[in-house]
Amino acid sequence: MIRLATIFLVIVCFSCKQEHTPTTAAASETDKETAYTKAVRHPYLTFKGRTVDTRFVPPEGYTRQAVPENSFASYLRKLPLKTPGTPVRQYDGQTKANPVHAAVVDLPIGDKDLHQCADAIMRLWAEHHWLQKDYDQIHFNFTNGQRVDYNEWRKGRNMIVKGNKTYWDNGNKPREGYQNFWEYMELIFMYAGTKSLEKETKAIPIEDMKIGDIFIQGGFPGHAVIIVDLAINENDEKVFLLAQSYMPAQEIHILINDTSDLSPWYTIPSKGNLNSPEWDFKLTDLRRITRD
Repeated sequence: MIRLATIFLVIVCFSCKQEHTPTTAAASETDKETAYTKAVRHPYLTFKGRTVDTRFVPPEGYTRQAVPENSFASYLRKLPLKTPGTPVRQYDGQTKANPVHAAVVDLPIGDKDLHQCADAIMRLWAEHHWLQKDYDQIHFNFTNGQRVDYNEWRKGRNMIVKGNKTYWDNGNKPREGYQNFWEYMELIFMYAGTKSLEKETKAIPIEDMKIGDIFIQGGFPGHAVIIVDLAINENDEKVFLLAQSYMPAQEIHILINDTSDLSPWYTIPSKGNLNSPEWDFKLTDLRRITRD
């Protein structure tokens, strides 16, 4: 993806970590469920669940805590999921080469190679607030530092990009509706990324982790994943679910945990790194999106 910066983006190719055998259309539902359970390594899931909180069951001894209605945390727990066993699709319709998912989020991503890791997180944040009509919360910075407010876009103004210089024009007629919101998001996807999003977040101690927090390493490329659910036991120990998009642009998916029998749930390591299937994060990479 081209980002607005004087640094060039180098696309790296990651080798597949496991072989994917797609389920044929003629396979029985039992066969699909058996293959799917095996893929996520542990049956902490219900096949009839169609949202994050109804698909995945916390490990024994852990319970979900209540979150405020209409909050970002509630929105993430209620993300719609595709039928169990569905592969992750890229923007061009092709199947993701390295299947590392326990479920696929049922949200469209457009037909451009834009909706990658940080983009997916910004999209989730923005779409939640758009649905709440809380438009003041929807603004992001380009990699060059230019702040781009959705409210200015709604007025009909356009962000002019000339080299590394950016500025608003005087605008035309107001923009409303989801299609115009999506066009705004694609503008953000084009010129923002992990480097800019990292600067818009604040560091959070690992013990203060909440739903909606992200692990992020800004760079060209960097990577970011988001916590979409969390459960706690009587000792205040936490388990959590991670979601990501990746390169090339692809559907958001709930990650397996290929280092634990609790998969897809993750625990907080006592030290060292948080190892996700396609990226290793430091515990100090935990951050939170904040708005004034």
